[in-house]
Amino acid sequence: MAHAHTHITDLSRSTIRRLILSIGLTAAFVVVEVVAGFFANSLALLTDAVHNVTDVLALGLTLWALRAATRPASAGKTYGYHRAGILVAMVNATSLVLISLAIFYDAYRRLIAPPSVKADVLVGVGVAAVVVNLVTALLVRRGSQYDLNLRSVFLHLMGDALSTIGAVVAGVVIHFTGLNWLDPLVSILIGLLIVWNAWGILHESVNILMEATPADVNVDTMIVDIQQVDGVRGVHDLHIWSITHGLRTLSAHILTDDIPISEGTRIQAAISELLNYKYGIAHVTLQLECVDCIPADLYCDITANSHSH
Repeated sequence: MAHAHTHITDLSRSTIRRLILSIGLTAAFVVVEVVAGFFANSLALLTDAVHNVTDVLALGLTLWALRAATRPASAGKTYGYHRAGILVAMVNATSLVLISLAIFYDAYRRLIAPPSVKADVLVGVGVAAVVVNLVTALLVRRGSQYDLNLRSVFLHLMGDALSTIGAVVAGVVIHFTGLNWLDPLVSILIGLLIVWNAWGILHESVNILMEATPADVNVDTMIVDIQQVDGVRGVHDLHIWSITHGLRTLSAHILTDDIPISEGTRIQAAISELLNYKYGIAHVTLQLECVDCIPADLYCDITANSHSH
């Protein structure tokens, strides 16, 4: 067998520092919102403070998962702790959905009986909240396009920034018009946006945990590409899955003629290079077999007792 390894072990210390800074900023602002909420007798500000507590928890879980992913593989966990980030992404996304449901319920109550809103306090604290949420979101944005865990917390923070922007706009309009029902209406629109983003994270997390083929990989095209490598006579027992969003793996049996080991090594190297370059699959396990040695089913049934590897 041949293995092409490129494990993700280059987690920068700056990422850890940025997460710690984000946690500190968000936690400090929670205190500010609680004080302002009691001072202005504002349930909205106190509710947003609770919301920001979930941000602190989400950032803390993300920090834990990133640290865990750097732990080396062992006999008990041969792939290491990379999946910790996927589990945290699911927790973050699920919390977003639950928070949105709470927002919808509260907005419904407020639409029925719109309470009086202290627009000046809402605008003032809302502007500060926008700044804090944007700063913390930008701190964790770097690397979020490659890491599902970071992306989930980034979307979490951006959702908060959008919600506070909506609150500020609503506060300004309410100040001049007295239309208190705008506050819950904005909350509903933002909640729908949060659910949309969270659903994408949940969908990808479940696919990774189910070891589904990455969505952007066309298996039929890949098979054709592999079979065009000189010396390859066929492919079977193919498996493609993701350990994390950016770490993909593949295993397959490659049919060849009865050739020397040195020639087989060349074929394995050529296939590994193709898969890494074209499909971003850097962890490849290939087993060479002679043509007609074994049934060549493309996908094996691992539950079948009669089919061993």
